[in-house]
Amino acid sequence: MGGKLRHWAWSAALSATALLTIAGCGGTPDVQVAPTGAPSVGTSAAPTAVPTSEPAGVAPASATPVCDRIPAGPATAPAGAVTVDPAVVGDLVTKTVNSPPHTTFWLRPGTHRLGSGAFDQVVPKDGDVYVGAPGAVLDGQNVNQTAFGGSAADVSIRYLTVQHFAAPQDEGVVNHDSADGWVIEHTTVQDNSGAGLMAGAREQVRSSCLRRNGQYGMNAYKGDGALTGLVLQGDEITGNNTGDWERRQPDCGCSGGVKFWAVNGADITGNWVHDNRGTGLWADTNNNDFLIEDNVIENNDGAALIYEASYNAVIRYNTIRRNELVEGRTAAAGGDDFPYGTVYLSESGGEPRIKARTTRIDIYGNVLTDNWSGITLWENADRFCNSPANTSSGDCTLLVPDLKTCAQPAIAHAPLYSDCRWKTQRVDIHDNRFVQSGSTAGCAGLCGRMAVLSNYGSYPDWSPYKGDPVAQAITFDQQNRWYDNTYSGPWSFVAHDQGVVLNTGQWQAAPYRQDTGSTFAPKAGG
Repeated sequence: MGGKLRHWAWSAALSATALLTIAGCGGTPDVQVAPTGAPSVGTSAAPTAVPTSEPAGVAPASATPVCDRIPAGPATAPAGAVTVDPAVVGDLVTKTVNSPPHTTFWLRPGTHRLGSGAFDQVVPKDGDVYVGAPGAVLDGQNVNQTAFGGSAADVSIRYLTVQHFAAPQDEGVVNHDSADGWVIEHTTVQDNSGAGLMAGAREQVRSSCLRRNGQYGMNAYKGDGALTGLVLQGDEITGNNTGDWERRQPDCGCSGGVKFWAVNGADITGNWVHDNRGTGLWADTNNNDFLIEDNVIENNDGAALIYEASYNAVIRYNTIRRNELVEGRTAAAGGDDFPYGTVYLSESGGEPRIKARTTRIDIYGNVLTDNWSGITLWENADRFCNSPANTSSGDCTLLVPDLKTCAQPAIAHAPLYSDCRWKTQRVDIHDNRFVQSGSTAGCAGLCGRMAVLSNYGSYPDWSPYKGDPVAQAITFDQQNRWYDNTYSGPWSFVAHDQGVVLNTGQWQAAPYRQDTGSTFAPKAGG
């Protein structure tokens, strides 16, 4: 997993030759209802006013980083716990093997080692609990590939530092096999290769530090597609992708702070996601029902958030600042003026037929400051089930069980004409504050942009989406709406295709009719 060709590679096929026709924008926001089995954090009514300052989030500039304030574990062994001695190499492995399920292990202060082999690892039993004493470190010596693996459910890891493990590409150090129900709390996972964590269903990662891992802080992927009810709460996710995977494997789409794949139900709340090489949070292919709330997402080389080929999300009350500047400048220096958004929705939208707490993608109450572009809604006309241009190769939408049915002649007619596409639709962007202060150098007028666009369909030969029908649909017919936002500083707008760049008046006027009720202060700070 994770080695999917990045969809941006297809943006070079964009055309500026499509002819626009007038159509209306419709739709109203839906009431958000949490379904049975949804994660515990609910949704609330939309704000009545645009925020006048950044949401408090988890990490204002003056705060002590989460990674520097992980509390110490218990100084004495919990009642009934098995004590693990750092002086005995492999003591944790041996005692786990020899203990029954639901055992608590207390790792004494010091550096614990698992053994000298690449595959030496801890394989917990159901309900096992691992608790670190003050200063307890589990060190992989840059030899062991995995710290904790196996299929045991409901394992807990607390107050422990896990470092220097040599996980291969797309594999993880903690919960290597994506077992279900794990709780990772007050734990530091750092300086490993691969992913610091993998995820299983109902996994909770709380008040933990995921930093300087070689590929991802966390890779949320479970091969059987049953990854539900994921929680990331109050974590610091920073400095990941030290291996610079997008340079080593160009356009692999296999790096960043956290990558999500086919996750159904996730609460990502109160985290500080910053200074990762690449994207901060990236949901890629058939994710659904995300709540992304009260996070501070800043200084990531790539986008703050990519929501790609996925469905139904609430994105609210986040502070998003100074993202995408490295990758945006690199693209611009190479002559690429595509509007890469710091919040980038690629073939993603609301779908009422897929159960979630909302039937839209609802983006509100956020403050975006000094990023490379704002929010981009993009839909690749050549990307659909069974197309060679589908970068999620082998996958189809959640509406079509067999991608092979997406072929001529059936794909040219309902329902497959619609259902074989991941569509950017039913997106509401409202009551947000978008700021360009002028402090971002090297933008060449490309930082303050919003966009809703597609390319000119041309591939493959049998595609029923050739020409501009997808550009027409995403711009006019799929209920994508900006309204009641506040803008500060210089902003422009890209609509329909990359060649159509609009000023504020054109954006608000027919045929686009966007940002009704919004206010604009062209001078920074206005």
